[in-house]
Parts: sequence; structure tokens; C-alpha cells
Amino acid sequence: MTEHERAREHVRVAVIGSGFGGLGAAVQLRRSGVTDFVVLERREAVGGTWHDNTYPGCACDVPSHLYSFSFAPNPEWPRSFSGQPHIRAYLERVTDTFGLRPHLRLNCDVQQLTWDGDELRWNITTSQGPLTADVVVSATGPLSDAKIPDIPGLDGFPGRVFHSARWEHDFDLRGKRVAMVGTGASAIQIVPAIQPEVGRLTLFQRTPAWVMPRVDRPISGPERWLHTRLPVTGALRRQVLWAVRELQVSAFTKHPERLGLVQRLAARHMRRAITDSETRRKLTPDYRIGCKRILLSNSFYPALAQDNVDLVASRLAEVRGSTVVAADGTTAEVDAIVFGTGFHVTDMPIARKVKGADGTTLAEAWKDGMESLRGASAAGFPNFLTVIGPNTGLGNSSMILMIEAQLAYLTDYVRQLDMLGGRAALDARPEAVRTWNVHLQERMKRTVWNTGGCDSWYLDANGRNTTVWPGTTAEFRRATRSIRLEEYRVLRAPEARATAPAARAGAATEGEAAA
Repeated sequence: MTEHERAREHVRVAVIGSGFGGLGAAVQLRRSGVTDFVVLERREAVGGTWHDNTYPGCACDVPSHLYSFSFAPNPEWPRSFSGQPHIRAYLERVTDTFGLRPHLRLNCDVQQLTWDGDELRWNITTSQGPLTADVVVSATGPLSDAKIPDIPGLDGFPGRVFHSARWEHDFDLRGKRVAMVGTGASAIQIVPAIQPEVGRLTLFQRTPAWVMPRVDRPISGPERWLHTRLPVTGALRRQVLWAVRELQVSAFTKHPERLGLVQRLAARHMRRAITDSETRRKLTPDYRIGCKRILLSNSFYPALAQDNVDLVASRLAEVRGSTVVAADGTTAEVDAIVFGTGFHVTDMPIARKVKGADGTTLAEAWKDGMESLRGASAAGFPNFLTVIGPNTGLGNSSMILMIEAQLAYLTDYVRQLDMLGGRAALDARPEAVRTWNVHLQERMKRTVWNTGGCDSWYLDANGRNTTVWPGTTAEFRRATRSIRLEEYRVLRAPEARATAPAARAGAATEGEAAA
């Protein structure tokens, strides 16, 4: 395609990201009859977080048969909990099975999105040139942009420094002195994977986490054969896994006191591997289990008990040459620093690139905290939808369930635009967004994430939980089954207003609202 042709390119839908959210959106668009779309991916291959995260031991903490699309079951999962290579291979297979390759734009970084109120479309600037789209679907996800803390002296460190999501495989860890910063979901997989080969491992723990056993095993050949020959058995397995987690939700959202038994099981799990009382004290959280993400591992605690591992129960505060210094004064000489410090979750980086109807960026609109209508639409940003948007995260189940619910909302959104006829856009009403979020925050008050006594990445800078959904996946599916037009303003292009069909179901057009 020439530069002139690309400058004139227009698509019905532009999807940003090719992880589970982006590929799922592409599949559902095709299944609903929409073929005029592109998937813009900044990396050289699909996979999203499962492309970026290749650190040693990388695996999912959700059972395989639940961590996959319902419309694309995989009877060949090798383990109960699959590793990164198998999940990425699954997403590549989904891409091929549903014919998504022609829609992909790889190595295409989205640099700016600007709403054109006259043309009712998004102007998109990318590293491969400009294009326009009627609808933009942001599926960049909350685990896409790594977060490295600002540590004094880090720039002067003579060794290797990298984040778990940008693992440097050319660096040989054998015999090296390594500082691992963080004890979250990535770190508890990395530590046991690298402990046997490093010379010395110093683990900086700002806040301990509750760790439960990982009930993982190989899926046998007969099981895989059965799921292949009788797909209903795989579907049944998925339903059982889903139902068990749905039954657990009330303990997280309504009755945190019921998590006491789970907390005692986690403490017993620690005691089995950690015999030193002082180490157990350092590893025991002072908050209720579930307040922060519950981690799963059978090998983390045994790795910490090895002679070449030092646990520092303090954050990394400073780097002096090759010496790392904790806030409590503990020092260590290291050859490499690995950050397992998470991602920009409550301040989505894509928001800084999106300019809405009044020229305000989404980041500016969300300066007091993210909020949207049903996790999808922000007021003042017409025809811009987020997959895995505000308050769509989960604390105990599979995000794929939430993604599929949001994809149903997306396809109905596009269908409603088609039914309106002509050039039209939908803009979430501020009062609808406000009502939805007041309801969410009211429900959030008694959840373990708000009452458990911790400061987690679920909370934004103002202490509001803008990340997690305070209910079951079934509830969310019902809430996003279809568009409620009364929650939106219908926008028309200036020359189209005179001939626009009558608005339906209480959704006034921009011209009618002004009148």
C-alpha cells in the first residue's frame, strides 16, 4: 500500500492490541458479519501479555480449560495450569483458525487518536501512517506497560537491569548475584526457576503475599482424547471450573470473614516449607487473604529456604554502584537487578494518547480515577470502547469470561450503530456513567479488596478501587448483554441530522437534545 493510499484509508473498526481482548474482538466482529476492520499491534507477533512475558517459569494461575475462549476450546492443553508457550501458541492458532491474519498490522504502534466531531470518526496516527475509523476498540489490557520504580542511583548500576516482562534471555544468570525486586505473581514464578542456577539471590519484599498450593498436574492422554472426540466433556469441565469460582465470589465481595479458613490453609502451606520462625514472620501478611491477589505456587517457599537465597523484608531504596540498599539499611552486592514490580494498571498509558470530543485526553478525564459505563464507554469519547476497562478485573476467576461478556457488548454496539443508519456515533451520557460508578463503589465498600487492610494495585492514587468487578461473572454478563440506548447520546454528522431516522428507545440525537 502506497503512502497516498494509506493516507486515505478508512475502516469501520480499529482494534488496538492482539492479546485475548483484541483477538477476541476481531473474532466476534467477523462472526457478526463485520469484515472491515484492522487489528493494530505494536509488537512483531500476536499474544499481548503472553507474547511479552517470557521470563523463566512464566505460567497462568487460572486453569487452562477456563483460560480460553468458549468459542475456541482447546482439547490439547497439556497441564491443568498452562505455561506461557502453550498459551501463546493457542492465541496464534486462534488467529489462524478464524482467518485474522489479513486484518493484522504488526509492528504498528498507535501514537495518537483524535475524535473528529464533524466527520464522526477517529483520526488515528500510527508508526505505519494514518488511518481513520468509525469505531475504536482499545484492547491494550492492564498488563501491557511495565512499571519500574524510580530508584535513586539505578542509572549508575554497572550490571544488567530489566523488568520481568522484558526478560533479557541473552544474559546468563549462572553463578551471578541477582536482586529480585517484588514478590508478586511474576516473582513467585521467577524465584524458584532461577534459584538453582544463580550464585546468590536477594529478594526484596515490600509487602508479603498470601500463597496457596498450586493444584497442577499433567492432563493425561486419555483425557485429551476424550475432550477431542467428545467436545461436550471439555465444555463440562469448563463449566465445573467456572461454577466453583462463582460460588467463591460472595466471600470476596460480601462476606470477607468467610476467608478465614483459606487464610489458615495458606499459613499451613508456608509452615510446611519454612521452618525458621523469623523467616515465617517476614513472609506472613498482616492483611486478610484476598485483599491482594492470592498467589499459587508449590515451589516458591521451598526456594526461599535454600542457602543461596536472602529474603529482605523491605523495599529497594537506593543503588550505589553495584550495591543495592534496602529501606531498612540491608545491603547486597549484585550483578543484575530484576524488577517484578507490575504494570500501569490504574493509569492506562493508552489514555494519554486519546483525545475526545472536546480535545481533552482520556487521561485528563480520568485524572481523579478511571470510570466508564459498564467497563466500556467513557463520556465525551464517542465510539471508543475499552476491553478490560475500568472495574472489569477479577480477583478469583478467569478474565476470559469478562472479556467475552465485553465482546457481546461490543458487537451489539456496532449492530446498534448500523440500525441507526447513516453516519452516527454513540456517546455515553455523563449521568449514566456517574450512576453506574456510584453503584459500583457502593458495592465495593464491603469487599475484601476495600476492607482487607492492604494497599494493592487494585486501588488508584486516591484509594478508589477502579480495577476489580465487585460481583460474579454471570452478573457482569447480564449487565453487558446488550446496549441500553437510553444511556447514550446519539450523535449525527451535521449534514445528516436533517434526514436522520427518528431516535429509538429514548436515545435523543445531538440535535434533538439541543432543541
